Amino acid sequence: MIIFGTALLAVCHLLGIFIGDLLGQALGVKTNVGGVGIAMLLLIFARLYMQKNDKLPKLTELGVEYWGAMYIPVVVAMAAQQDMVAALRGGPVALLSALAAVAVCAIVIAAINRTERQAESSASESMRHDNPLLTDTE
Repeated sequence: MIIFGTALLAVCHLLGIFIGDLLGQALGVKTNVGGVGIAMLLLIFARLYMQKNDKLPKLTELGVEYWGAMYIPVVVAMAAQQDMVAALRGGPVALLSALAAVAVCAIVIAAINRTERQAESSASESMRHDNPLLTDTE
């Protein structure tokens, strides 16, 4: 059954590469645009859909989780193969897009951390009001 997780990854990867190629053609570039990222999103959505509809056996889920965890190092290895010098010579667009991506990630992470802290503080505050034995020093 674990092999079905690998098959699901392969289907998502092939669809992602195909969609990335179509996106590249639509943008007028001769390269794949985001195919690996699209494949990862397809894998996540397929896994969530199958879990929701109880069509994902435990062993298949283990295969999907394994390849989902392995996918990130594969993406990093693929990105390391790109020619960074040529990208920087091509103009400041590569540098600006990299800075924008880092900024967006930092903002999203900060927002997630703030919402988690607020949720934790409201949960602990509601516990204090529900339990008269707890004091403000706890």
